[in-house]
Amino acid sequence: MLVHSTKLRIRYSETDQMGVVYHGNYAQFYEVGRIEMLRSIGLDYKWMEENGVIMPVLEMKGRFLKPALYDDEITVKVIQEKMSGIKIHFKYELYNSQDELIHVAETLLAFLNKETKRPCLPPQEFIDRIKPYFD
Repeated sequence: MLVHSTKLRIRYSETDQMGVVYHGNYAQFYEVGRIEMLRSIGLDYKWMEENGVIMPVLEMKGRFLKPALYDDEITVKVIQEKMSGIKIHFKYELYNSQDELIHVAETLLAFLNKETKRPCLPPQEFIDRIKPYFD
């Protein structure tokens, strides 16, 4: 299992009239967490695209437990438990600055050939870098 945490500060532009994070912004928090997780093991989206592979989101679901507020520093914890063939599954836990769990989510992404947009296997280097976390 691969686990990585990233800290973010909630910007004013991410909140709504009630002073809480607009629900549509949570997908961006997941993406930042995924990108930083991959970067932590020597991979990134730019490298994937240069190697002809893109990773679109197929499914996304989340549960709001407490609001995230303007100027709060949140921790985005990303857990990558499984990968099978052309799909990769991520779980997310978001914590506020008091270390309270405020949001949980999951996404399912696919590996696609950048040119054809057809499913493909991830590059071998991707597999080699992620495999040690599952042995």
